[in-house]
Amino acid sequence: METLLPLIGLFAVAFVAATILPAQSEAALVGLLALGAHSPVVLVVVATAGNVLGSVTNWMLGRFVEQYRRRNWFPVSDRALERATGWYRNWGRWSLLLSWAPLVGDALTVAAGVLREPFWSFLLLVTIAKAGRYIALALITLGLIG
Repeated sequence: METLLPLIGLFAVAFVAATILPAQSEAALVGLLALGAHSPVVLVVVATAGNVLGSVTNWMLGRFVEQYRRRNWFPVSDRALERATGWYRNWGRWSLLLSWAPLVGDALTVAAGVLREPFWSFLLLVTIAKAGRYIALALITLGLIG
């Protein structure tokens, strides 16, 4: 169980980082990679799974935005949601490849729900984006690129 705790923590931080609270999943991943106690592949998969599931939560909130939008815990301001929705309307589902990006990424995943992006295309594009970020970070941390 002791060796699972860092993985559970990484999953939780990655999940939260994609939803309503600020969190630094990148720092957690880099720290665990530096410790070397777990396979880099396992760490990337765990971080990606947590972050993608957090984005799925945002997508679901977007699907039901009118019920939740005025609640103080809603993760995206009206202004950010309008900006992301405009981007999403201009660039379509391909804008989800920026779902990893700070500031705009979370709003894009909510906008995808608002605009009724089909779940499977949402899941595929967000997984590509999130996994790509964590793979690049792992490769840089391990000194394999950069």
